[in-house]
Amino acid sequence: QLHLTDSGGRLVQAGDSLRLSCTASGYIASAYVLSWFRQAPGKAREFVGGLRWRDGAAYYADSVKGRFTVSKENANAMTLQMNGLIPDDTAIYYCALVSAGVIYPAASRYTTWGRGTQVTVSS
Repeated sequence: QLHLTDSGGRLVQAGDSLRLSCTASGYIASAYVLSWFRQAPGKAREFVGGLRWRDGAAYYADSVKGRFTVSKENANAMTLQMNGLIPDDTAIYYCALVSAGVIYPAASRYTTWGRGTQVTVSS
């Protein structure tokens, strides 16, 4: 079973850019979807963006569209490039994986999760 390690979170200023990484413990088969979620204090975990591994199709939440980009870095890693960060982006960011043909925005669909990486955006 694959394990995911998410990393790259830190304290940044509003307007800054930040790049998060998600690395799998092994080869990611083309049947998988990898996505990023985030959870702010007192709020539910929410979908940020996802990538269908077999063809690179991406799908984003409206709140990050145009600012965030999910990309395949290599055969077992993806990144989340975040530009124009705002304080509302402050959260723990998680990568997650599911064997599927579509990019599900529902966290309950995902079977494997990273431990999370903290992103804090100061105003």
